[in-house]
Amino acid sequence: MNLGRLQKVELRDVWKTEAQDFTPWLAREENLALLGDAIDLELELDTVEKGVGPYRADIFCRETLENSMVLIENQVERTDHTHLGQLLTYAAGLNTVTIVWIAKRFTDEHRAALDWLNEITGDEISFFGLEVELWRIGDSPIAPKFNVVSKPNEWTKGKVGKTTAATDGDLNTTEELKLEYWEVFREFVLENSSAVRPQKPSPCHWMNFSIGTSKAHVAALLNTQAGLISICLQLNKGKDRLAIFDLLMQEKESIQSQIGGILEWERKPEKKSSHIILRNPSLDPNKKETWPEQHQWLLGNLEKFRAVFGQKIKTMDVGNWQPEDVETDDG
Repeated sequence: MNLGRLQKVELRDVWKTEAQDFTPWLAREENLALLGDAIDLELELDTVEKGVGPYRADIFCRETLENSMVLIENQVERTDHTHLGQLLTYAAGLNTVTIVWIAKRFTDEHRAALDWLNEITGDEISFFGLEVELWRIGDSPIAPKFNVVSKPNEWTKGKVGKTTAATDGDLNTTEELKLEYWEVFREFVLENSSAVRPQKPSPCHWMNFSIGTSKAHVAALLNTQAGLISICLQLNKGKDRLAIFDLLMQEKESIQSQIGGILEWERKPEKKSSHIILRNPSLDPNKKETWPEQHQWLLGNLEKFRAVFGQKIKTMDVGNWQPEDVETDDG
C-alpha cells in the first residue's frame, strides 16, 4: 500500500494576518463547527470584534444548547502575556462565559496559567487553550487541525451542580432510575450517532441536545409516573419565538410527514417557551428490559428533529411575520 506523507504548512503561508485573514476564516460556519468539534461545543456566530472593557474579542459566539457566551481570542504566533491579560479582562467583565484562546503554539507558562484559572474560577467561567496546525498530503488541499492543550477540569465544569447529588448518596429511588437511564442512553448515543452530542447524565427527567441554533433545542424526556417517553423541540424565549412557531406551523403536515408521527403543537404565548412534542406512550421507562428499544426510538427521533427543524430555524426569515391569532393544537 502506497501511503502519503503528512507535510506541515506554516500558518503565515495561509493566514498573513490575524484580523484580515485568520479571524474571518474562523468565523465561517463550517470552521466554527470544526472548532466546536475539538472542544465538544456547538457554536453559533454572534459578532466579530466584540468589545469587552478596553479590548475587543476576535469572535463572539453563542453555545447553542445553553445559549451561553463564548469568546474566542486567536493568534497566528505563539502565546504572549498581552493576550493572557485580555483573557483575564474578559473573565472579569463577564459573569458567565467560555473563553477560547487559539494560537500557533502555547508556552508552558501560558498553558499552566489556563490550567490554574480553570482550577480557581467558579463554574460560570471556563478556559480552553488550543493550538492550530495546517497539514497537507502531497498536492492535497491544506487541512486545519485544532489540538486542545488546556480545558476545564474533566470538561464537566458548569454542569457539576446537576450531578452533585449522584455522589452525595441522597437520591431517591426515582432519581436513581433517571440517572441510570440517562447514563445508559448517553453511552448508546456515543456509540451509535455522530449527529447528536449528549450532555453529562443527571437525575432529571430530561436530557437536552443542540440542533445547531441558540433559538431552540431538543430534549429527550422520560415520565416515570405516566410511563412514557417523548421528544420535545423547545423554542427558547426571545422576540422571534412565536414567529418561528407560527412559520413552522404553516408547514405542519409536511413536518409531521418527515418526522413520521403526530406532533403536539403548544404555542403558549403567555409562557417563556413554545413546544412541539412527539410522545410514545407504549414505551415505559420503568421497564428496564425495554430500555434498548426506548433508546433506539429516542435516538432515531432526536436525529429526525435535528435534521427537520435545525436548518429550517437557522435559515428562517421572520421579517414578514405578523402577530395574529393562529390556530394551534393547544388553542
